[in-house]
Amino acid sequence: MIEAVVFDVGETLVKDDRGWGAWADWLKIPRHTLSALVGAVVAQGRDNADALRLARPGIDIGAEYQAREAVGCGEHLDETDLYPDVRPALSALQQAGLRVVIAGNQTVRAGGLLGDLDLPADAIATSGEWGVAKPDPRFFANVITLAGTAPHRTVYVGDHPQNDITPAAAVGLRTAHLRRGPYGHLWADTAEARAADWRIDALTDLPALLTA
Repeated sequence: MIEAVVFDVGETLVKDDRGWGAWADWLKIPRHTLSALVGAVVAQGRDNADALRLARPGIDIGAEYQAREAVGCGEHLDETDLYPDVRPALSALQQAGLRVVIAGNQTVRAGGLLGDLDLPADAIATSGEWGVAKPDPRFFANVITLAGTAPHRTVYVGDHPQNDITPAAAVGLRTAHLRRGPYGHLWADTAEARAADWRIDALTDLPALLTA
């Protein structure tokens, strides 16, 4: 019996459009160019931050992030950044008696912004707060602690087979692969994605599947 559901953030709950668009504007390159570079590195199985390194060789991403924040061009999230199935799905899971947790590879600031959205979630944490990021097993050990339930009674939901599904399963978590975003679509038919306990096209598929 499933007792807790833990959600990835980027391209699971939140659309990445605004973030990449802001980076393109900051680097003064067309948004389409950066979007194409993101697609290219995703297709190569690389970290999507490599798109920034291709757009500006030698970039210090951390320094540029701080520079953006300093002039008011930093991270921002509002209701329009959420996928439309997020609130209905999370609410339905809570109403079914499941603990709902959000934990992804995000900054400390992103965690605060998620909190400000007042989502139907029992806990929110980010890799920036924990000091460890996916796919490190320590990230998922923290997920288990935050969920407060046994691993086999906890589902981790994400779009990235190698960052979400495989490492979550390795520590005993159940998994749901979401066919959403560049990674979710491109790698949907890989062995890693097929190994998930559930494969879904929308978060609203989850309540019926997990409470059946």
